[in-house]
Amino acid sequence: MTPSPIKILHVVFSLEPGGMENGLVNVADALAREEFEVYVCCLEHGGGFVKRLPQPANVFELNKAPGFSPSAAYQLARVISRVKPDVVHSHNLGPLIYSALATRLGRSVPLLHGEHGQLPVAQRNARRLWQRKWLYHCCRQVHTVSQNLRQHLVELGLPADKITAIVNGVDTEHFQPGAKATAKAAQGLPVEAPVLGIVGRLCANKRHNLLFDAFARLAGREPQARLLVVGGGGPDEAQVLRQARSNPAADRIHLLGMQPDVRPFYQAMDLLVAPSVYEGLSNVVLEAMSCGVPVLTHTACGNGEVVRDGVDGFVCELSTVEQLEGKLREVLADPRQLERMGGLARQNVVERFSLAAMVREYAAVYRRLTGRSRTGAPVAAAREN
Repeated sequence: MTPSPIKILHVVFSLEPGGMENGLVNVADALAREEFEVYVCCLEHGGGFVKRLPQPANVFELNKAPGFSPSAAYQLARVISRVKPDVVHSHNLGPLIYSALATRLGRSVPLLHGEHGQLPVAQRNARRLWQRKWLYHCCRQVHTVSQNLRQHLVELGLPADKITAIVNGVDTEHFQPGAKATAKAAQGLPVEAPVLGIVGRLCANKRHNLLFDAFARLAGREPQARLLVVGGGGPDEAQVLRQARSNPAADRIHLLGMQPDVRPFYQAMDLLVAPSVYEGLSNVVLEAMSCGVPVLTHTACGNGEVVRDGVDGFVCELSTVEQLEGKLREVLADPRQLERMGGLARQNVVERFSLAAMVREYAAVYRRLTGRSRTGAPVAAAREN
């Protein structure tokens, strides 16, 4: 008899466009349909990525109001009772809290938890770390999206035996290099102009403001330079847009909003700038590199795990406007180096960060937690930590 598919219920706040949400959808779409059935419970609302799921009808929206909501935990428990998942997979702290409550602290359904970014300073105090450690003990396993992020959590005193890394991957078939001159022309950009880019949700931790200030200083020395700002939404959208529009070089900052396909914009870039300090391992960085675009990233995040400094990009201290502007001037002074690095960036991602490898790791974890082999036959019971 053919075994029933393994049911995975992801728990998130929403599926509004973002790095974590993009990764979830990519894995859900790539898992074998005959072996896995994917559901998503959005504690707040659905969002733009719902339609990218293989079965959009498998999404539940709880419409939780801001703040802690006991009724949302009860509603999630009802969703679990209806779906009867084999694994509940929570993403980041808020969904973990609700998932733990709805699964009776992980006793009714195996609980897998994912961490997608370094902990902000506000979450590193003793009380918040104790909360996380206690919740981790409710999980069969906790995963991070990079080895760097795993080490970050372990150094904060979280249980090393619970935490493993499933490194982010990218669809290298979709994200491919294009003819740069053609891509620039298609976006109405001067072909000879050096084009910088930043991609992502508009929130403070992405540090758009730092890049805007550095670009304003750079613009006087690089009269043709352009900055593409791709992305929208986020808690600081209005402020970020206001900063861009009031910038002295605003006429060369292109606010492109959320895009259904970012690939043509990557292909027009000469350099992706990723100044964020709280990334686990950015999907945007992987996508850009897969398109043959070198990346400039900050040392204080997991992107240094993929970007090889001086080989296919730049990993350096970007704490101040002066540091970022100085590095941009240095980098843009050698266009041939950027072109050469772009080819190596593509090669690096194809060899080490494929989507297929990431999906295989998630599939293996789901099988292990449910005691299934790849063929669906039962195996030894999953180890309880």
